[in-house]
Amino acid sequence: MNLKIRHKKGIFTMRNFRIALVVIGFIIVIFNDTLGKKEGFVEFLLLYFIAIIITVAHWLFVNIKAIVKLKNEKTKTELMHLQSQVNPHFFFNMLNNLYGLVDKDSNKAKKLILKLSDMMRYSIYEGQKDHVTLQQEIDFIQNYIELHKMRYHKTIDIQFDIDVEDENLKLMPLLFIILVENAFKHGVEVLRKDAFVHLSLVSKKNEVVLKIENNFDVETQSDKGIGLENLTRRLELVYPKKHEFSNSIENDIYNATLTLKL
Repeated sequence: MNLKIRHKKGIFTMRNFRIALVVIGFIIVIFNDTLGKKEGFVEFLLLYFIAIIITVAHWLFVNIKAIVKLKNEKTKTELMHLQSQVNPHFFFNMLNNLYGLVDKDSNKAKKLILKLSDMMRYSIYEGQKDHVTLQQEIDFIQNYIELHKMRYHKTIDIQFDIDVEDENLKLMPLLFIILVENAFKHGVEVLRKDAFVHLSLVSKKNEVVLKIENNFDVETQSDKGIGLENLTRRLELVYPKKHEFSNSIENDIYNATLTLKL
């Protein structure tokens, strides 16, 4: 209670001080001729203008600080919302697959459940952090790939080449999985045969480059959906001017390259 009273008094005093400055300003303007002849008026005027400058500076500082805080809170809220959108499609599909496997192949279903639980744990707990290590992201992608190998009954050409100097580099979680998921969603899941997904992750010094190439069925290709929009917005918020993202389609081959400068 005492703290609140002091806080309110502090606000009241600052308000009174500002009012006093305004009143003094009017007095100076109205009685300028009379006061100008008084000894020490120039010194008083100097102190008055210094007080005005300090008051304005304080007001600007308080308001700019409030604006920055509001902007940071808005950015954090938006990031949390974007991160919550990652992977629901994948987990939904995996649960459908598990439902069909429980009676047909219980051992395979158990293995899928274990891997899926590891991925869900990472997505829920590590995925909400500001940063994770590059190795954690690599492990997450590898688990994702292994799950896909287990769920399909067709031959898939999947390659994941890794060349990393420092696996402890810190980066935002769940950035790469959006591109990896798109490669499987629009390629492997649709194509009946000859499907391939080739991934390359290279990290040297403070730069990480992920390249993905996959084939897809042109006739079933739809718009890019929220996945790439999600990725683009998160990159803009977390790595402004420190990332490059490009993608292209040639015939039935999709290429995407994401570069992060950490």
